[in-house]
Amino acid sequence: MKKSSTYCALLLGATSLLFAAPDETPERFTSLFNGKDLSHWIIPEGDNGHWKVLDGVIDYDAQSEATDPKNKHLWTKKEYGDFELRIDWRIKETTGFYEVPYVLPDGSYVRDGNGKKITHPIKNADSGILLRGNMTYQLNIWCWPIGSGEMYGIRNNEKQPQKIRAGLTPALNADNPVGEWNTFVITVKGDRVTVESNGYLIIDDALMPGVPEKGPIGLQHHGGKKADGTWSPASSLVQFRNIFIKEL
Repeated sequence: MKKSSTYCALLLGATSLLFAAPDETPERFTSLFNGKDLSHWIIPEGDNGHWKVLDGVIDYDAQSEATDPKNKHLWTKKEYGDFELRIDWRIKETTGFYEVPYVLPDGSYVRDGNGKKITHPIKNADSGILLRGNMTYQLNIWCWPIGSGEMYGIRNNEKQPQKIRAGLTPALNADNPVGEWNTFVITVKGDRVTVESNGYLIIDDALMPGVPEKGPIGLQHHGGKKADGTWSPASSLVQFRNIFIKEL
């Protein structure tokens, strides 16, 4: 039987939903992902296909087999100094309950009468955007009540002045629910970073002490499966799309 034109149109529409093309590149920006391959990125040696393109997005299953256990991240081939980065991300699913601490607006933790951090088990996953080739300058992606976008490597360092830690703590939790897409707009100028999350300003011109002048941008590996085959409750089951950068 000959298929009708309406049937063909519906089938084409369904296919386009499964294999979404990237958004149009904004003026003066460069696309770092074309929806088809990882040509702008360095795949970790020995990764064995865990960083991949799936249905038009960068997909990661937190199980890279890379030979260097400390570098299973996906890095850009090019290094960047000052830039504005626009990137969509989503957590596909959580991987177990994690004892999450409560972070105050000044970057410190809520503690009990004995000075111990108060925690609560929360369904969690974990990834991040790595700036200038250095894990310390990572904007976290996770399920913590503080929200994604904080710079954990500085905010969690109690040797840093409280003002600096507070600056790198999100002003609010702007994350969409797990499974839904989010958008970061990250601006790096010198040793300062500003982050918008889903249209909300969450980090405002915060100081990144000691940040390198230049380096690649990374998408973070975290967690994975433990020796018994169960998931770490902080694993990067994540996807990324619409990655655009403008050098400043």
